[in-house]
Amino acid sequence: MRNELGRSRLGITVTRKFGGAVLRNRSKRIVREIFRRNRGAFGASCDFVVNVRTGALTRPYLELERELMVLAQRLVRTWH
Repeated sequence: MRNELGRSRLGITVTRKFGGAVLRNRSKRIVREIFRRNRGAFGASCDFVVNVRTGALTRPYLELERELMVLAQRLVRTWH
């Protein structure tokens, strides 16, 4: 969604089905790091919610980053 703050924000959800607290927290740290490193790709005033799915931790970091960037850029283009 668009926001009026002038900066993008990130929300992350991980269900208990994903695994224990260690795995859930690790997946959230990975998504936060992708967001931090690629903040410009997420637009200037947008709120994003990422639902981490089972199997995300078995994939390489670069693959996750690439997928999230493609989705973020697609959403930002539709909003502008």
